[in-house]
Amino acid sequence: MAGIPLYFVDLQDDLDDFGFEDYGPDCDSMRITAFLDIPGQDNLTPLARLEKYAFSDNVFNRQIIARGLLDVFRDFSNNEEDFLTVMEIAVRLSEDAEPTVRTELMEQIPPIAIFLQESRPNFPTAFFEYLMPIVVRYLTDVNNQVRKAGQEALLILLEQDLVAQSDIENKVCPILLDLSAPDSDDEYKVEAVNIICKMASMLSRTTVEHMLLPRFCELCSDGKLFQVRKICAANFGDICNAVGQEATERLLIPKFFELCSDSVWGMRKACAECFMAVSYTTSPEVRRTKLSPLFISLISDTCRWVRQAAFQSLGPFISTFANPSSAGLYIREDGTLSIRPPAQDVNSSSCQPNNNVTLTSPNANATLSSSEQPMEIKAVAATEEISAAVTTKLSEHLNKDTREGGSDCCTSPGEEVSHLAQGDRAGAGVPEVTKDSSVPGTPSRCGEDVFNTFLYWRPPLPDITQELELLQFKTEKHKESCSVPCNNCVASSEIKKVLESLQEHINDPDVQAQVQVLSAALRAAQFDSVGDCETKKMEESSGSLQNKTISDEAAVSDAACTQVQEDTPSSPASQENISDHSATTLLKSTDSEEHRRGTSVFVRKEQENNPPFEDDKSKLQDIIPQPLLEQYLSMTDPARAQTVDTEIAKHCAYSLPGVALTLGRQNWHCLKDTYETLASDVQWKVRRTLAFSIHELAVILGDQLTAADLVPIFNGFLKDLDEVRIGVLKHLYDFLKLLHADKRREYLYQLQEFVVTDNSRNWRFRYELAEQLILILELYNPNDVYDYLRHIALTLCADKVSEVRWISFKLVVAILQKFYTNSANALGLNFINELVVRFRHSSKWVGRQAFAFICQAVVEEECMPVEQFVEHLLPSLLSLASDPVPNVRVLLAKALRQTLLEKAYFKSVGNPHLEAAEETILALQSDRDQDVSFFATIKLKQGNLDNITIDKQN
Repeated sequence: MAGIPLYFVDLQDDLDDFGFEDYGPDCDSMRITAFLDIPGQDNLTPLARLEKYAFSDNVFNRQIIARGLLDVFRDFSNNEEDFLTVMEIAVRLSEDAEPTVRTELMEQIPPIAIFLQESRPNFPTAFFEYLMPIVVRYLTDVNNQVRKAGQEALLILLEQDLVAQSDIENKVCPILLDLSAPDSDDEYKVEAVNIICKMASMLSRTTVEHMLLPRFCELCSDGKLFQVRKICAANFGDICNAVGQEATERLLIPKFFELCSDSVWGMRKACAECFMAVSYTTSPEVRRTKLSPLFISLISDTCRWVRQAAFQSLGPFISTFANPSSAGLYIREDGTLSIRPPAQDVNSSSCQPNNNVTLTSPNANATLSSSEQPMEIKAVAATEEISAAVTTKLSEHLNKDTREGGSDCCTSPGEEVSHLAQGDRAGAGVPEVTKDSSVPGTPSRCGEDVFNTFLYWRPPLPDITQELELLQFKTEKHKESCSVPCNNCVASSEIKKVLESLQEHINDPDVQAQVQVLSAALRAAQFDSVGDCETKKMEESSGSLQNKTISDEAAVSDAACTQVQEDTPSSPASQENISDHSATTLLKSTDSEEHRRGTSVFVRKEQENNPPFEDDKSKLQDIIPQPLLEQYLSMTDPARAQTVDTEIAKHCAYSLPGVALTLGRQNWHCLKDTYETLASDVQWKVRRTLAFSIHELAVILGDQLTAADLVPIFNGFLKDLDEVRIGVLKHLYDFLKLLHADKRREYLYQLQEFVVTDNSRNWRFRYELAEQLILILELYNPNDVYDYLRHIALTLCADKVSEVRWISFKLVVAILQKFYTNSANALGLNFINELVVRFRHSSKWVGRQAFAFICQAVVEEECMPVEQFVEHLLPSLLSLASDPVPNVRVLLAKALRQTLLEKAYFKSVGNPHLEAAEETILALQSDRDQDVSFFATIKLKQGNLDNITIDKQN
């Protein structure tokens, strides 16, 4: 290389002819500065020649020196004197007037620093005295390109931990603070803010908090440049993570509130995008009381782009509320989910208080029939606040009635409903349930020693049976002395207030539905009040008329129910006038017999088709703020796709496992309807997202909820498009292993369907199927494997694509191992005979080659007794030595030389099968094909085996 006549001249064309433009930092064939070693072109030493070209009048010469500075340091690093001379030349070169030279030099600073750290014992002194000042100076360079190169170099040095703490505090941070000062130039300020935000995660918490955090808070309120505020908003999460929880809540949260209410929508959008990172660094109390209302304001922002970003961050933000102690799950170090064992055993004799306002226990929904499932009332954006207000007021009233009724923590769902006023039950569409007719699937007594997942995930309560009995006795006495009409009057007044607030939004369909329900509840409550008053007067006047009064009361109640049913509007126009019907209209009806006939029909229909209160309550939980959950559930509303984002359902599906993990399996009823809606979405991308995560959701929910709610959806995905089926297929084993054996066995009939694809060219689908079947084998017994999976494996072995066939051969070997491991020798022998017929005697050479590969894999994996192998497979394998196709004989030679003859069984003296194998090897060594003789002769090392691939030909 030194003899190449490479001359440096000032003519650009001559330099191009020599090919200097082809040499870069990644060029290994020749150093850029190789011209320094050329003897005879002048009388200068290499160091003097370096100085000559470093300060040449030709810009290109100086660029070459700057670009090859790393090679120069490598050449002169052995001599301390020359090394310091090169350092001085680099410093002088950094002051070059040409920006391109300075840029080239700065790009070489990080690799030079890394080299010096590895090879120079006095690295800190050399780097900090010579190179670090260059980096700091370039942060204020007049050229934009040079400054960007300096910023990138600084970040690399900080990331590699090559900058001393003293230099950070005394050199870097002061420069950045000066550049970001209020009176600084706008362009410099924007760049300084950007570099401060990026380097915050690389510095110590003390440095960031004391030196950079005050300036960052000032920049968040910069009223001159919105670009500065936008950079602060975009990197707000990184700053919070760098300074920790205490500084975040004390200094940064107020600034975050300011940015979230900024007049520029880009700031609010950036805040929505980093909301999860900010929430992650705050305490649960701040997250719930401050950040949640703030997020609700972003999700209802006037700008569509802000709402879109907020909805995309809604699921991640909800996931920050996750608590392993309440969810019952935690994430291992390898990223997999695991069930967290409870801290103490649950006392089955104690009952869990129902903190939610639900009328049924959370796990009761899993056992209710489809007709009993609560119907979700979907509200559009314009009525979300109204619906929330209605739900809140009515829930408070129901809670009040329940407390006055004296319900205790051991009250069954049926008993809890019975404590409500009759008018509330009619209005809510809740069936009147007694102690003897509780809701199916829910525990009716506290003393029953029955496992309940709703109780399992909560700590046990102390035994307060005696206190509860005393409380129940007082409650019964209170009921006898307390007048029920008072409760009904309170209910009527509350409902009237809500109806008045809804009148201005009566044109909205969702409000109309609310008005319809509330009007029915109002009428029923008013009639109950009238009937109860009449009953009380009749009791005071004469006890003999008591039975007649009760009959009249029932008639009035039936009249109310029948009239409500008749007045139910069938069109939007009639719905608008629903609030105009008052209770006085119903009082005009006197046909009690007709009312009695309609009572049972109305109550039954209300229970089945219109249970708004029960639906609202079934979505309640105490893990996350309820408005956040309501907004998340509304992401499946078609109106959201039109007003927010066309792919909002996909974002909802993507974050659903995280939300489910946060809520825990005890609150799955809140997400069940939403998951079913997403699973039937018209967009295949939404269904594909769910298909890829259904196995993780199964871990979160457990086997019971998985079998009840996920298995039907999983079955639907199996019959979906290939784009959706691939998501199920990639984690087929992970899902099936979570099912019970009887449920898992049902899928044996459906696995065959995966062989057929929409597009026959989609060979990767079949490849994935073979890989999953290898794992699935352990889930089934040998008989099921032989009856069902064996056929699929043999079908895949005959695939048109070579990759699919080779992975299928491994599946065949795994099936053989399954048989012999479980002592199913008869099934294994039958399968071997089928393999000999199908592959050894195949008319195509590819099949015979596959037989050699299978035999080699069987020996390698030791999946069957060697005695069985030499008896049933070895004779057929050795007969391939006379095969006319060289590719078959090559694989036979590899199998014998590399695998078979290396086993201890064949090395033993006196082995009757050793002679036959050696004779075959000798025949192959003298084969006319060079490849066959090569693999039959050479004994390859294990390291070379991996480099030689088997010929995979179609």
